[in-house]
Amino acid sequence: MEEYPYLNKLKNIPTKPGVYIFRDEVGKILYIGKAKNLRNRVRSYFQKNKYQTPKNQSLIARIIDLEWIVVGSEVEALLTEANLIRKHKPKYNISLKDDKSFPYIRITNEPFPQVFLTRNIIKDGSKYFGPYTNVVLLRQTLKAIHKVFPIRSCSYVINDNVIESGKVKICLDYHIKKCGGPCEGFVSENDYKSMIKQVNQFLQGDTKETQQSLTSDMVQASQDMRFEDAAIIRDQLTAIRDYKERQMKVANDFEDRDVFALAQEDDIGVMAIVRIRQGRIFSREKISLQGLDEQKGATLRSTILQFYLDGDFIPKHILMPFEPDEKDEIIEFLKNKRGGAIKILVPQRGEKAREIRIAYQNAKLLLGEWLLNRIKRRDAVSGSVKQLQDDLNMEAPPRRIEAFDISHLGGTNTVASMVCFMDGKPRKKEYRKFNIKTVDGIDDFASMREVVYRRYKRVQDEEKPLPDLILIDGGKGQLSMAVSALRELGLDYITIIGLAKRLEEVFMPGNSDPQSIAKQSSGLKLLQQVRDEAHRFAITFQREKRSKDMTRSVFSHIKGMGQARIKKLFEEFRSIDEIAASSVEIIREKTVFPNEICIQIIKIAQEYDEVKSNTKVPK
Repeated sequence: MEEYPYLNKLKNIPTKPGVYIFRDEVGKILYIGKAKNLRNRVRSYFQKNKYQTPKNQSLIARIIDLEWIVVGSEVEALLTEANLIRKHKPKYNISLKDDKSFPYIRITNEPFPQVFLTRNIIKDGSKYFGPYTNVVLLRQTLKAIHKVFPIRSCSYVINDNVIESGKVKICLDYHIKKCGGPCEGFVSENDYKSMIKQVNQFLQGDTKETQQSLTSDMVQASQDMRFEDAAIIRDQLTAIRDYKERQMKVANDFEDRDVFALAQEDDIGVMAIVRIRQGRIFSREKISLQGLDEQKGATLRSTILQFYLDGDFIPKHILMPFEPDEKDEIIEFLKNKRGGAIKILVPQRGEKAREIRIAYQNAKLLLGEWLLNRIKRRDAVSGSVKQLQDDLNMEAPPRRIEAFDISHLGGTNTVASMVCFMDGKPRKKEYRKFNIKTVDGIDDFASMREVVYRRYKRVQDEEKPLPDLILIDGGKGQLSMAVSALRELGLDYITIIGLAKRLEEVFMPGNSDPQSIAKQSSGLKLLQQVRDEAHRFAITFQREKRSKDMTRSVFSHIKGMGQARIKKLFEEFRSIDEIAASSVEIIREKTVFPNEICIQIIKIAQEYDEVKSNTKVPK
């Protein structure tokens, strides 16, 4: 253990339950784990005589620092670990690929609750049903709920004060019998909450009470000769039956349970979760997993924790193909969250074992579909990308292209842009903007070197994918500066080219002559498209920055013009041009500023307008 630089820390780790965090040389979190005894668990990673999986060996080699959080119990450690993993998503923890987008059905905590789809968990007493990974099924469920129950669709705060003051008026939903009209007191809080209780039961798969209640109401409405109301209730009962008919019957008992099964290939896998309610398959969820190893018990443990972390309904029985690691702690965690007993079962025969097989077949099919889609994406290279590969004599097609451009106005407000194209298509979520930090005045070469260095230093630090091709908007000068930045980072093996605007010539490092590429080549046209997009993005950013700076600073040196008055000025006038075209009297009338300030505002606005009209369009 002497070879590790944090030996002193290992000696000082407490023996209490808690969470430990491993970090790399730049402080980035590599792995988060929990332990009953922190000292024993953390020291076990660094015992030379202990077998470590290849994944752990890779992790240990990169650990530079560690820290820990002591908690009160093993269950608290489990919960803390799950929350930290969700927040930081460390590289060496199992990655739940779909985790960011898990949607839930939320029932809000208010006098007249709303029911809607959400992806944001707010701990305010609201109830959450989910997570759902099949959004189509989720929307069908919500549609059925709103067809059966007259729940309000508005997002107003409705309470006794709002109703009494008449601040909110009934909408069309009330008139077409889709809402009971709580906003004007047409339905009491008790009656509305009684309906929400039935919605809760519906979302748990129990529709029996709702059907009985609606059937009784329909009969009564018919006897009272309220045939329109009876027809509406009939349609509600039909919606419930249609919804239940889509759920396949799989069990003879009516015990609610969730069934987990894992299909894995190498380091990726799919966990299928089949929710069985009232003897029927209520939903089938899937979680795509990455970074797996042969420790399936740990995979199951991580998935269970993340799956049940935010949901409010947990069934009494959970079926597993094998026991998860730390089963007792998981049961305790789920029991506390459910507020009742929990059983984790590993059935070997009978009906429940058949349900495990059904879940496993689903997991296998979903994994096969995922692998097939990965192959299709990998092979889906457009003709222009293949042509560009030939034009540049590259060994592999440049599927990921990143392009840079510099923009400024007379040496001021210098900015840079980076755009990303994948398989010939723009990927806008990966576009980046740069403010130039180290260069004064007009120096496109130095500016290009700065942004290329900053971009790929960060890519290295964050271990993000590198491009297959880097495109520089400019000629040999800009290209050579970009190459020097890559060389400093040890990345000069990446193919990089410059595209000069004047003759649309392509330059490569070490060659003073441009590449010989046919002007009609689809590869060259792709380069032009990428370059033009980088240019557009840079100019847009530069203009936004300049406009923002102008609106904030043009008038700020006027004595008495603080931020509040500048804000007021631009609330009354849309632009500096409009101010310049106005008079002192108009400005004073609209803003109620002192006369001397209005005179200075007009003077500065007219000077700015004159300068702008004589200024060239930015590069």
